[in-house]
Amino acid sequence: MIPELDDCVLDHIAIAVNDIETTKKVYEDLGLTFSDKREVVEKQGVTTAFAAIDHNAHIELLEPFGETGPIHKYLEKKGPGIHHICFKVKDVRAKCDDLKAKGYKLLNEEPVPGANNCLVNFLHPKGCGGVLIEVSQHLGE
Repeated sequence: MIPELDDCVLDHIAIAVNDIETTKKVYEDLGLTFSDKREVVEKQGVTTAFAAIDHNAHIELLEPFGETGPIHKYLEKKGPGIHHICFKVKDVRAKCDDLKAKGYKLLNEEPVPGANNCLVNFLHPKGCGGVLIEVSQHLGE
């Protein structure tokens, strides 16, 4: 069954990279087009670049911004690769409350600002088969 657009849809697959400009060529060679916009999310220590896959889903490249953020630490520990998957939801706070009630551990007590004017939170990978899952609400939608 395909969910309604407002329910829960794949928003992006995030890939940790050492350098956005070098890595994006692989995806461009596949036929994707990256926006020229690069957004720095200082609180998360990351610079982002997005390429649309279809009308919902994107590839997000995550490059460390600074030497202490989670992407910098991830690259030191695991190297480049898929970092997380993100699902767009209608109401991120309500979704987080629902997930907490179902026993999932969230990385943040409350959703936090993310890239692309979103409010986001993450489910701990230990409760999700080893996958870091982000839930995101685009503000203004």
